[in-house]
Amino acid sequence: MALSDTDIKKSIKTKRIKITPLIDYSTQLGSCSIDLRLNNVFRVFNHAQVAFIDPADKGVLKELTHEIEVKKGKAFIIQPSEFVLASTIETLELGDDILARLEGRSSIGRLGIVVHSTASVFDPGWRGKVVLELGNLGKMAVALYPGTRICSLTFEKLSSPAQVPYYKKKSAKYINQKGPEVSKVFEEF
Repeated sequence: MALSDTDIKKSIKTKRIKITPLIDYSTQLGSCSIDLRLNNVFRVFNHAQVAFIDPADKGVLKELTHEIEVKKGKAFIIQPSEFVLASTIETLELGDDILARLEGRSSIGRLGIVVHSTASVFDPGWRGKVVLELGNLGKMAVALYPGTRICSLTFEKLSSPAQVPYYKKKSAKYINQKGPEVSKVFEEF
């Protein structure tokens, strides 16, 4: 069952949902979601230097991207058909009995920007920054300003606490991530 605004507030108060820094309820809390804001660090792909992506090659994956930090008041320009990684300003921690779902915001989507390609579920016990898989599906470049409400999270209560929450999984590749990290799929080979 999805949590309402009332239940989201209760879960924040009881620390089943922790968001740092604290959100502004007047601008970030919806009827059943919380809007998160875009951070100023973007991970851009070096497609001119790497011929193709080999998910099993750790070295290629490390060379595949570089970070760009956008200065205050400036925008990151995402080109048509471009794919970049970004994160939210907020850090998220979930209790063992709650999951979060990442959703795009309609106002951003109407510009052609999608915020996730596949990774939309944050498991119970998640700890870390919310990383966004940003894509520009439009035909025009779009300016993305750090601090903009870029996505929203909805929350669902599990029928019982997870036996192995994310922070206890041996395969938790992205636990406590601080920003947009390169894929760690090579760990699966």
